[in-house]
Amino acid sequence: MATTLPSPTSPAQRSRRPATVAGARIRKLNLPAGAAGWIWLAVIIIPIYYIVVTSFKSQAGYFSQNPLALPAEPTLDNYKMVLANDFGRYFLNSVIVTLGATVPAVGFSFMAAFAIVRGRGRFLKTVNGLFLMGLAIPLQATIIPVYLLIIKLNLYDSLLALVLPSIAFAIPLTVLILSNFIRDVPNELFESMRLDGCSEWQTMWRLALPLTKPAIVTVAIYNGLGVWNGFLLPLILTQSPELRVLPLALWTFQGQYSVNIPAVLASVVLTTLPILVLYVIGRRQLLSGLTAGFSK
Repeated sequence: MATTLPSPTSPAQRSRRPATVAGARIRKLNLPAGAAGWIWLAVIIIPIYYIVVTSFKSQAGYFSQNPLALPAEPTLDNYKMVLANDFGRYFLNSVIVTLGATVPAVGFSFMAAFAIVRGRGRFLKTVNGLFLMGLAIPLQATIIPVYLLIIKLNLYDSLLALVLPSIAFAIPLTVLILSNFIRDVPNELFESMRLDGCSEWQTMWRLALPLTKPAIVTVAIYNGLGVWNGFLLPLILTQSPELRVLPLALWTFQGQYSVNIPAVLASVVLTTLPILVLYVIGRRQLLSGLTAGFSK
């Protein structure tokens, strides 16, 4: 039985193959998408660069130089000016309000999500429907009722007046996200915990909590950013200067230093730094929580 041997390829043919593969790769490149990506990156990076660079300029240097040029004589006077105007107090107020709203909201939402997923009965279904209805109600539509409730509770002009509404508005979306993650936990694991004699409370903290940690970190960061950047509630529910949070303080800085643009941008940089630190610490958990479920 005759066998057919493969014909040898010449050196010229072998040299054409890499060029052919390279040409195919070049043809597969999506040049419009790449150009759009670089344009979008420039749209994001240029304002950030402008804010950081301008914060190190003096007021005279800001008006005499190119706005995008590096400062000829970098200075920290703008940061010193901002820190000297009770910036530390405003920062502490923001930390208290953010932690005071995020931690209870995530804790209550996790327990509610576990009860909705593992529980039975019409009551839990009704509660889940109420949470879903809460997603359709914007903050702006309820600001007057919230204001009247805070007045009735004698909480006006206090940090607690910012914490309680922030918890209420963070719970619906948090329950929805956490309940979806808890549903992805295999039922066999819950059954094995029950056979080992664990109660529902122990199952929630020993099984559901560790398995939904990426989702918990994700919603905690999301809610924390929302409370940290919140402006409407502090504007309506507080009036004392010593109770200002950072977004409201930035607004007052803009009025106080309306001509001193570098000082205003220095306050913006100081306000953004905690958010960057939070992202660096929790970026892995955040990305795993955002991408969980896409491979299913």
